[in-house]
Amino acid sequence: MIPTRRTAGEGRRATGARTGVARRPLPEESAEALRVLGGVLIGEVDGLADRLTVMVLQREPIYAELDMVEELRSACRANMERGVQTLAEQVPGGVDPEDTSRRTGRLRARQGVPLEVVLKAYRLGGRVMWEALLNTSRGRFSGRYDSALLDAASYVWRVNDSSATALVEAYRLEELRLQSHDLSRRHAVIDGLIEGRGSDPAFLREAATVLGMPERGPMLCVVTPLEPTGEDPLRSPLEALAAHGIVSAWFMRPRDEVGLVALGSRPLEVAVEALRPCAEGRVGVSPVVDGLGAIDAGYRMAHTAARTLVEPGLVVLDERLPEALLVDSPELVPRVVRSALGGLLDLPAADRDMLLDTLQELLANGGSPTHAAAALFCHRNTVIYRMRRIEAATGRSIGDPRDRLLLTLGVMAARAGGFPADR
Repeated sequence: MIPTRRTAGEGRRATGARTGVARRPLPEESAEALRVLGGVLIGEVDGLADRLTVMVLQREPIYAELDMVEELRSACRANMERGVQTLAEQVPGGVDPEDTSRRTGRLRARQGVPLEVVLKAYRLGGRVMWEALLNTSRGRFSGRYDSALLDAASYVWRVNDSSATALVEAYRLEELRLQSHDLSRRHAVIDGLIEGRGSDPAFLREAATVLGMPERGPMLCVVTPLEPTGEDPLRSPLEALAAHGIVSAWFMRPRDEVGLVALGSRPLEVAVEALRPCAEGRVGVSPVVDGLGAIDAGYRMAHTAARTLVEPGLVVLDERLPEALLVDSPELVPRVVRSALGGLLDLPAADRDMLLDTLQELLANGGSPTHAAAALFCHRNTVIYRMRRIEAATGRSIGDPRDRLLLTLGVMAARAGGFPADR
């Protein structure tokens, strides 16, 4: 008996179902063919799911490797059933016809199955569905609906594409959620290490697992303060170190970027020279510390090293220890400058700067007027005259070791912090 003919819209209203694709732009004969053939296939979903499962396993061994055969079969059945229900306009009222696709997408993202593998299964599912429709028309109805199916073909594949699109969207969203969760966990771990939680053995083991870094062994901490301009202060450090076989992990924090560098058997100098060309801002490197448990100390030392710089560059703390002492004692800096340089600071700016330049070269050359004169491109007697003026203005002797140390710190502090307002 031929069913009473209804329009596609009337069929949808009768079932109360909603579809994930546009309203059916089909002749009534084609819509009727899908309702009839889909209704038959609803009772054959288990066989279709079995066939699809075998086809997927033959082409994608990853499901067997991950011990997911039963789960794969369950997903094939759920998606095949929903697809048949959609074509037959028998999706239960209030149910999203693409719910199984979204569920599959989320699950596969969590399981780590590549998206292209999942989509291949969907394409195979569309093929199984189409062949089942044709076979049913020919086997159950002597080809009665073959012609109508040809008109419905594009719609059938649009249903399949719509389900695949829903799956991709769900997969991507879940992938982003997982990445965000993983990133949050990594940031929580690095913050914990910086706060000193590396002394807890359980936390240390978790940190090594989450960060993919060794618990023990020689390690560096790298810190670069973020610039107000928003420019990247350290370009591609991961790749630069990887080129030398050095493992590292990098974290962007609110005020700085932090790097953990596992040296292995390589000397500190190899990592430093690999990173140096990457420095676009101020970059501080700690001395070698013993594993993740000492990252809190490494962070403090690297941060201090970075703060000693007033211009872009990369320095290891041990190269800047005098400057580090000054930046870590900001309350002492004005006293060091005034105590060391004294009346020199009260001279007119041009005179003061000229004498400071001379003092800096004298200190750099062990107090030798001859060597300082060569560096300043002036006569030795000129340097001797300036040296007397410096000693008179400061009350310090360049020949006295203690005075020379204080003068050195004073010049460093003055150069870094500026001078009193010019008169």
